[in-house]
Amino acid sequence: MAEETNGGNGAAAPAQPQIKMQVLAQYIRDMSFENVVVQKGLAGVEVQPDIQVAVSLDARKRAVEHQFDVVTKFKVTSRNKVNNETLFLLELEYGGTFHVEGVADEQLHPFLLIECPRLLFPFVRRIISDITRDGGFPPLNVDTVDFMSLYRQELARRAQVAAATAAPQPN
Repeated sequence: MAEETNGGNGAAAPAQPQIKMQVLAQYIRDMSFENVVVQKGLAGVEVQPDIQVAVSLDARKRAVEHQFDVVTKFKVTSRNKVNNETLFLLELEYGGTFHVEGVADEQLHPFLLIECPRLLFPFVRRIISDITRDGGFPPLNVDTVDFMSLYRQELARRAQVAAATAAPQPN
């Protein structure tokens, strides 16, 4: 077997660290569903739903080495386009405990907030679909979330806040 070389100078290429990721647990941390239509008794009102989905993420190191908790937070609000009345409100915090090794320190934060939520998302989608159906509405199949874009937006927002606080204040 031939040895790999780097640039033909005879030096062996450094081995890339093997990334190891394992989902240790998945869980609903918090969930709330309010069927406002039934509570208010809006019978006979024309309904044209407008659904808004807000997503936020949180990651935290656990006391055990290489273990992290990642929580995806979804807030789904359905309003009637006709009169802007709320039809339902769903809030779901869905988490996972992950064992992650071999990721460089500078890449760990994006890895936790992009790859881990990506693995949790199909389960979140199913829960939201089931809850909206069980709550008296057609099942809601949430569109796929681009966690990389979400991460980049958060970095840009943080940079903007940092720039605004670092700017000299007028006298």
